[in-house]
This record gives sequence, structure tokens and C-alpha cells, in this order.
Amino acid sequence: MKLNAYIAGVGMTPFGKFLDRGLKSIGDQAIEDAIKDAGLENSDIEAAWVGNAAAGLVTGQECIRGEVVLRGMGIGKIPVVNVENACASASTALNQAAAMVTGGLYDCVLAVGVEKLYDEDKRKSFAAFSGAVDVEEFSKIMANLKKSAEEGGAKKASDGAGKNRSMFMDIYASAARSHMKAYGTTVEQFAGVSAKNSWHGSMNPRAQFREALTVEDVLASPMIAEPLTRPMCSPIGDGAAAVVVVSEKKAKELGLHNPVKIVSSVLRSGWDRAPGESGVAELATVEAYEEAGLGPENLSVIELHDASAPAEIMAYESLGICGKGEGGKLISDGTTKLGGRLPVNTSGGLLRKGHPVGATGIAQIVELTEQLQGRSGERQVEGAKIGLAHNGGGTIGTDAAALCVTILSR
Repeated sequence: MKLNAYIAGVGMTPFGKFLDRGLKSIGDQAIEDAIKDAGLENSDIEAAWVGNAAAGLVTGQECIRGEVVLRGMGIGKIPVVNVENACASASTALNQAAAMVTGGLYDCVLAVGVEKLYDEDKRKSFAAFSGAVDVEEFSKIMANLKKSAEEGGAKKASDGAGKNRSMFMDIYASAARSHMKAYGTTVEQFAGVSAKNSWHGSMNPRAQFREALTVEDVLASPMIAEPLTRPMCSPIGDGAAAVVVVSEKKAKELGLHNPVKIVSSVLRSGWDRAPGESGVAELATVEAYEEAGLGPENLSVIELHDASAPAEIMAYESLGICGKGEGGKLISDGTTKLGGRLPVNTSGGLLRKGHPVGATGIAQIVELTEQLQGRSGERQVEGAKIGLAHNGGGTIGTDAAALCVTILSR
């Protein structure tokens, strides 16, 4: 969707394990910071889209999640739309909020992502991820993962999926083994993604993990599902992120300094595609570039959905920043590291910042906005002008169930 909407303010909590805090406490902090950053008051907000994926399973809060969070900080009366779309919940909320502003229905709205995944009962967290596939096909999916692991000689990956880890790590592990076989991608390149993102995350005060790791550290860590060691898998987390989205008219009225424009946001779902046909990420990316009148060569910085280290390498290829099977080389030559030609996941990515599912998409937007405004401190990308966010969630068949690509411009 070609958009004409601006980000007036951003707010984000640190991501982490907050057993003593609920959705309201976490969400309110990010929303309050975003409204303050925009120089506005609560009363200026005309509508809100609130992304959340798993509160029903983890906290028991269903149906009115957004209303509960907003009312906790004194915001009522306005339309509130609850958005649940797996890991793409927050980016979907932003997509819809920006569309309504572009369409002229509102001049000043909120897009929020908030999630609480940590619980004393870890089975609740694992259940949240297990529900992000077609549950009527669950037994078949698990059997296929087990078969893939056994055929690939992956002993660790042949048992425990969905019980002592998210089943999505097994899905990513299977895709990683296929990528290695087809293109010669190495486990050292996967480990290089984790090492790179750990260095970026070490400079991000809001990241869940701040320790910088070497490739050797990553490879020496406990195996989760071959070839993925623990640092190659994104951790769950609690956290929230929010943005205030305004119309061009409102942006001028506010006299925004150094405004960031949402130039394109494309939301797509997976489908039953033919063998060899490009997938949902490629479809959404091409459409986003066309709407923005840009290409991968114009990008300054990217935040992408590195739910696993191999996922980042495969996303490089989907986003058109390298050819099919060439993603590993971008790690080997330092292209996507800070200081390289196209830094990726300067926040630390999901791997180090953490992955509170329903908040992740807007957390990416917060990072990119601050990068484009020159507010990222040690991890600032010099002269950043164009940022792209890639956020997908759930799995149906061989594709993401939902995927959103958003392009921002300074």
C-alpha cells in the first residue's frame, strides 16, 4: 500500500524477563514514551491499533487487550482495534494505522505492539508458538520435522520440538539444513549472524542480551536443533513498542523536526504456491519497492526477522540484496555488519534484542526511526536515509502465514 503518513514519536521498553509486570505496565511505558516523544498529550490520540499475539494463552487476557492496556493509562472513548497476526501482529497494526491516516480518516493515531511471554509455566509459552501453525495439521507437521531431522542425521532435532523448545526452531533448523545442502552455506556463516547481532546488541541498552559473542562462542554453545546452537535461536521476551502516526497535515501543524515518512507498507499472507515459485517475502518485497519507487540499492539500514540465524541469511535473498544462495557471503565479507555497506539488525535483532512476539514488528520501526533521525548512539549508521523492516509470523505449508515489509524514509 502506497502511504502518506509520518512517524511523530516512538517509544519502547527494554525487552527482557519481567515476571512481576503485566501487559498494562509494559504497554503503558512504551505508549507514554511515544506520545511524549511526539510532543503530544493522550487526548490528541484519535484511534489505536494494538498488536498482541499470545496474551490469551499466557495471561488469560482475551478479547479486549488493547482497551485494557490503554484504559490503564487513562485513554478511552477512542476506537481501539485489537490485532493478532502471529509474529507480524505489530507490523500489521502499523500497516492498518498508517492506511487509515493515509485515507484521511484520522490525523493522529497510535500503533502499539505489546507482549508478555515469560511465565512460571514454560508450557504456556511453547503453546503460544505451537498455535501459530494449522493445528489440524499439527501431527503431520511434527512427523515431517522428525523425518527431516532423521534423514539429515540431526539427532538433537529428532525429539523435543514443542516440549522443551519452540517448534519453530525445528522448522528453521530444517530450512537451514536444506540451504546448506543446496548452496553450500556453512554453519560458521550462521554463527556469524549471531556474532554480528550480538555485537550490535551489546550497544543497545534495550536489548535483552548485551554480551558480545564470537563465532567460536556461538559454535561452542549448547545444541538446540542441528545446526542451531542456542545463540542462533531468538529468545522469547516481555516488552512493548509504540509509534504515533500522523497525517501530512498534522506533521506540518506539529512542525516535526527531522520527520520520518512511512512510504510503503505491504502485508501479505502465504499461499499454496507451485514448486519453484517465489514466496510471500519476495512478493511483499517487490511490491514494497515498487510502491516506494526504490530498490535494494537505495537502502541504508534493515531490521529483519531473524527468529533464527539462518532466517537472516535467507531473508537477505528474499529482500533482493543478494542472489539466491548467496546470503552467507554477506556475513563472511562483513556487508551487513555496522560499518559495512548495508547494516542489518543494528538493534541486535530478535536474536539479541529478544522476541516478544506481538511487539517485535514495531520494535523494528522504533530502531529504524531512530537510525534515520540520527539518535542511535554507538550503533548509528552514518547518513542513514532509507530503512526497511521485514517481519513475518506463523507457518502454513512452506511459507510464512503473514508477512509485512515496511519502508521508511527520512
